[in-house]
Amino acid sequence: QVQLVESGGGSVLAGGSLRLSCAPSGYTRRTPCMGWFRQAPGKEREAVAGIRVDGTTRYADSVKGRFTISTDNAKNTLYLLMNDLKPEDTAMYYCAAGAPGGFCLSTRLLDASQYTYWGQGAQVTVSS
Repeated sequence: QVQLVESGGGSVLAGGSLRLSCAPSGYTRRTPCMGWFRQAPGKEREAVAGIRVDGTTRYADSVKGRFTISTDNAKNTLYLLMNDLKPEDTAMYYCAAGAPGGFCLSTRLLDASQYTYWGQGAQVTVSS
């Protein structure tokens, strides 16, 4: 059974940094893409960043220049480094992965439909 477990959430002051991690388990074939999404209370889920197996990345305009998505292939772990955090970044952050053995379009890395598996979420709270 595929599982995605996020960690690294927490509370910070505006301008601070956090790094989220996502450790997948339960599959032996490489996933074609992984991504981060977030949902704030009362708002719809939105894409934050995505990365494809070839290293291609995509970012939401709201986080460009502040957030960095990366993977550690040796550890099979996904990361999201968040710098210069703002109160509007406060949300539950979810890790997502495409179906192992499948294919992800680089132009659609911010499209939730590309992803098959989802984590339980990690809360990020930024106070001013």
